[in-house]
Amino acid sequence: MIKTLLTAFATLFWVISSGRAQSTIQITNPANVPLSQEVVAIPWAKVVKAFPVIDTTNFQVMLTGSQQPLAYQLEHQGQKDVQNLLVQVSIGPNQSIGLIVRKRKPVLVTPKTYGRYVPERFDDFAWENDRVAFRIYGAALNGRSDNAFGTDIWAKRTNQLILNKWYKQNDYHTDHGEGLDYYHVGLTLGAGDIAVFLHDSLQFIHNYRSWEVLDNGPLRTTFRVRFDPYTFDGVRVQEVRTVSLDAGSQLNKVTVHIEQNSGKTLPMVVGISQRNEPSPVLLDEKSGVLGYWEPKHGNDGTLGIGCVFPDTPVQMLTKYSHLLARLNAAPVGDLVYYTGGAWDKAGQITSAEDWFTYLRQFSLKQKQPPVIRAMN
Repeated sequence: MIKTLLTAFATLFWVISSGRAQSTIQITNPANVPLSQEVVAIPWAKVVKAFPVIDTTNFQVMLTGSQQPLAYQLEHQGQKDVQNLLVQVSIGPNQSIGLIVRKRKPVLVTPKTYGRYVPERFDDFAWENDRVAFRIYGAALNGRSDNAFGTDIWAKRTNQLILNKWYKQNDYHTDHGEGLDYYHVGLTLGAGDIAVFLHDSLQFIHNYRSWEVLDNGPLRTTFRVRFDPYTFDGVRVQEVRTVSLDAGSQLNKVTVHIEQNSGKTLPMVVGISQRNEPSPVLLDEKSGVLGYWEPKHGNDGTLGIGCVFPDTPVQMLTKYSHLLARLNAAPVGDLVYYTGGAWDKAGQITSAEDWFTYLRQFSLKQKQPPVIRAMN
């Protein structure tokens, strides 16, 4: 009995060589919707506060009362020092969990996210997680007949990372059991890209010029792309875009840094390409949710595309074969939104109702993010 109690007590703390017990980290979900295998970012300063002698090369993370190590990632955000500890956890509505750290060799984590520059296909930049995959197009396509401006989405029905395999096989427009790329982008915004909206018309910023990977899995992949400046009716616009995709998520976080010289806010839009056939749409301006359940694409099934905007309300409209959400860019500043999709043949989200529910719950979770405390 005594041995059992001592073992349980030991799981609650990291014990340093002096024998002094340390804190736990508490994560609380304040929302009325569950967090299911959600990637949570714990600021590294809070980790150090709880575990002052932590060795970044030699530790494991566990739930309190458990001996099973959790998968984690040290997020750098392109910087030398660690910025966040990323963990993937499930927490019920209005519930809390505790994390402890022990000094031990890290367990091997199977990557669930990945992204890279693709020079062998002009200069795509492609990225994926265990649910879905995306790509955007580089300057090598400018002026070509097969050019495309917007964000492309690949329909996946495997939790394996397939990006390198599909590009190598060069047959990803056919489904061989893992999915395919059938989504048509062309000269549209595709699956949630952004454009200038001057004179009530779409003004594309064209394709990215340079790229850098800030973090690359196993739980979060983040990259940054820069665009050549474009001038629209005398307004010079420079865009730098940072995209993050978490394991288990259908949506990317997109941060668009805009610098423009109009001297006032510049109207912009985030949009989803709309097909000709009637199909369910969701334009929830109050909640900031833009959703689309595409028409069925023959035997390829159906894709749901959606965007979530943290700053609400958002004016939305249907125009130029797009579902659009209007944003205003300051002379210098960031616009933040989430965009992505789901394929019915993946078996996770199989109807417009499922997809719109996912988007609404995602919005609620962004408005009430997890609360993290270092508990003494």
